[in-house]
Amino acid sequence: MFAHTPYDGSTKPFSVAMRPLDPRNWIEPDANLARDLAEKDALLAARRQVVFREEEASRPAQRETLALLADFLPARFPQLYAARGNEIAVAGRAVALDSDAPLLVASRLVQEDLCVMTRGETGWRLAAASLCFPSTWSLAEKIGLDMANIHTHVPGFPGRMQEIVARIFDNLRVEAPVQRLNWSIYGDGDLHHPESKSNPRERFPEDTPPLERAHIRVERQTLRKLPETGAILFTIRVYADPVRHLARRPDGKALVAGLRAQLLGLDPAQLAYKGLTEARDRLAQALETLAG
Repeated sequence: MFAHTPYDGSTKPFSVAMRPLDPRNWIEPDANLARDLAEKDALLAARRQVVFREEEASRPAQRETLALLADFLPARFPQLYAARGNEIAVAGRAVALDSDAPLLVASRLVQEDLCVMTRGETGWRLAAASLCFPSTWSLAEKIGLDMANIHTHVPGFPGRMQEIVARIFDNLRVEAPVQRLNWSIYGDGDLHHPESKSNPRERFPEDTPPLERAHIRVERQTLRKLPETGAILFTIRVYADPVRHLARRPDGKALVAGLRAQLLGLDPAQLAYKGLTEARDRLAQALETLAG
């Protein structure tokens, strides 16, 4: 629980804040591996068009992604993954490596969501994605778009931040993957939030104490350059933990205070993007009480 705490003051919201990634720590399986993979299997079977999209030209990069994970996972986590011919055994099931689109198969191996970015005339664009656990993000709206259009509504992205991100993507080296973290507060612990930013769920009804529902949702994102195709693989691992459980940690008061300070530091556009405009003051008051 609380594997990452980017609200502790180490980073600022809506900043790029990329950091080097040790390749051995690229993927982060945990005690929820079986649960999360079962949810992915169900979503990919029942809601394929919602959680998986691809362009045919992305298939070489998809195959490279699958091969990379099929080699990495059994070697790095032999207690969890076993290679058996053309299958990978994980979480009590065998995943055939040739059973479907390569990126979809790769997604069934890990808790992370997987996105393939390729370089086009207008910059890096989303060419394929298996996105079972989006954070108020519609894959149907984003597939095929370049970075500028994907992030049109992100406060502060157009302009300097867009230039910084473009340089990071252009200069990313195969041997030097990177990672970043971000956070938001949701009214449940569900991982699957595919609704559009233009039509989000109501998170915190007025008649419910906010900390009864509030979950801190952290995304751990990684970027790595694929050596053969030159595509970039973008992974997104989502953690959702009840905010009130922060108080159980030895450093809980400091983390609650940090979360409250970052929440209160968001400007109106940032609050709206995170879906916290209406609930901000009630959440801040509840966090103040929790911090004691």
